[in-house]
Amino acid sequence: MQLFSTFEHAIFIEMAISTLEKKGIKKENIFVLPLDNQIGERKVFDTIHRSDGTSLIDIGAALSTAFAVIGASIGFELKLGPIYWGLIGAAVGFLIGFGIRLFTEIVIKKRKRLLKGIHSEVIVIVDCEESQGEMVENILFSHYALGVAKVKG
Repeated sequence: MQLFSTFEHAIFIEMAISTLEKKGIKKENIFVLPLDNQIGERKVFDTIHRSDGTSLIDIGAALSTAFAVIGASIGFELKLGPIYWGLIGAAVGFLIGFGIRLFTEIVIKKRKRLLKGIHSEVIVIVDCEESQGEMVENILFSHYALGVAKVKG
């Protein structure tokens, strides 16, 4: 029987491995594999097949509405009239809001991702007898495994 488990990159992996070895699992039957981190930059703009769940136009839509109302109100006294000034205000508000959101996604959130230091998970594979499966699963979960899967055979 094989048990596959995932851990965050922490000291709990070493503790789980040493506990498994104390319980009779041989070192040759424990395989630890760290996952690689993403090297490339994350994309800011979404595609039809992939979305990160953040919107770049939310602030632009709000500012567009506000600037359109202000532009239409002031437009009664200006030469082009309220309709044109409302449209101009909407366009300017949208561009300002889009620029603010783009700046926060590219500059500020990039800093947070770098400071956060997100590390990839580690996969631990344990090969054991079926009678030891329950014990190994309990040991892995007690050492904060994110998930455990069993494969009999």
